[in-house]
Amino acid sequence: MISEDRRLLNERFLKVFSLLEERGDVVKNDRDGRGMGDFAEKILGNRAYGHIVRAFLNPKDKRCIDYHHARKLCQEFGVNEAYLLEGSGTPFGFDLPKDKRAEAGAGGKKSYGNILFTTVEAFAGTAIDPGGFAAREENEYFSIPGLAGGGLVAFPISGVSMEPVIQDGDIVICKELNSINEIKDNKIYAVKSNGSIWVKYVQRIANQKGRVTHLKMVSANHLEYDPFVEEVNEYTRLYQVVRRVSDL
Repeated sequence: MISEDRRLLNERFLKVFSLLEERGDVVKNDRDGRGMGDFAEKILGNRAYGHIVRAFLNPKDKRCIDYHHARKLCQEFGVNEAYLLEGSGTPFGFDLPKDKRAEAGAGGKKSYGNILFTTVEAFAGTAIDPGGFAAREENEYFSIPGLAGGGLVAFPISGVSMEPVIQDGDIVICKELNSINEIKDNKIYAVKSNGSIWVKYVQRIANQKGRVTHLKMVSANHLEYDPFVEEVNEYTRLYQVVRRVSDL
């Protein structure tokens, strides 16, 4: 008999699979590396097991994905392991703090700012304390013309390793990425990894199977700051720097 936690795991798997289809990472009838056989080979170890994946996807079937293969799914497709295994966070990232002012009742005023400003500093050349973008003070939101949508976070830079592109004291606005597969080499990203946050030019390093396993971090001020490599794991979070705000 399938336990309740396995059924809940499979329900989350259904949601993740649907999102992978929406993104084009899985195409059921594809014969060019993204079909059900290819998915089954990555997750179950055998491309002939496509029918088993379809059983997992059938709500009327009693078969459910197990935790071992769920972890394989996370590793292969950059899925948030905390979400799939435990139901915590979101499928491809983590939830930014909600704007409590925007959730105020009828007697309160709503804030329409879509960019979270945090007082946590992200050092351009130095690691910061664990805690990531979780602001230690009350969250503040603001907006800038031309920057719409959610998943935006802003924080001040302290350090000179990204000069002259980003100056010490600048504020960078970043857009949350859904997956590490969205990274484009030599673009500037904020990378949260193992309790540290880095703002760097990023280059992907993939293994023989094409899976990104490490990120090469390169400073704009490369004459004084050497590049280094960070391992990618289930806790790695990525944000593309989309705007720099300097003092006028």
